[in-house]
Amino acid sequence: MNGNPSSGVLQARKVTKRFGGLTAVKDLSLDVPQGALYGLIGPNGAGKTTIFNLLTGVYQPTEGEIHFDGQRVDGRPPYDIANRGIARTFQNIRLFPEMTVLENVMTAQHLRTRQWLVDAVVGTARHEREEREARDKAFELLRIFRLDALAGEPATSLPYGSQRRLEIARALATMPKLLLLDEPAAGMNPQESHSLMDLIRSIRQQFALTIVLVEHNMKVVMGICETVQVIDHGESIALGTPSEVQRNPQVIEAYLGVG
Repeated sequence: MNGNPSSGVLQARKVTKRFGGLTAVKDLSLDVPQGALYGLIGPNGAGKTTIFNLLTGVYQPTEGEIHFDGQRVDGRPPYDIANRGIARTFQNIRLFPEMTVLENVMTAQHLRTRQWLVDAVVGTARHEREEREARDKAFELLRIFRLDALAGEPATSLPYGSQRRLEIARALATMPKLLLLDEPAAGMNPQESHSLMDLIRSIRQQFALTIVLVEHNMKVVMGICETVQVIDHGESIALGTPSEVQRNPQVIEAYLGVG
């Protein structure tokens, strides 16, 4: 299976991940259409972050295949998958603490630069040009995320909600086709969560993105996702529109423990 017969930009086909005797993800399939806003939800420990780690090459499937943009990507290293156009954020914020807000975003752009190490060491014209372009693009992203006034501040000095936005801006700096957001609303108050929803809708349109969202905040998931897939104990138990998923008896049982 070299190509991909489906129209989806991202597919997983019967993916299983075992850690010793523990099966974290079992026989999972998903098909994410181009331009979708797709939600992955489930109780704590359901395997959602493990799925993100599989999609980005941090883990390799024990069984099954993963295809992105028409090419098989399971077995490839994370840097190669990122270079192909998949970017992610993390459940626990992972900013570069020793860098400023601006430097965090600029660093992510180095994935797309053409200069060699010698260019940076010698300070060639190409290095100067690309650094200038990276700075301009980083400032533009910071303006979109309302962080430009904080460009010179240490990244970890920002309020929690601003750090979340910065992490998304840094992911966008890699110029992805697919953006994976892992718990982006975690720790946010209702007003921040509402603003985040507007921001996610906006960046999907502005950057022509496909977005897959893992989130425990059901107001966020049900408010912005067009398709929702529910994972429980590493298996998919429901797939449909938000309203369909909310009425699904298996989903109600998984979340509430009642049938």
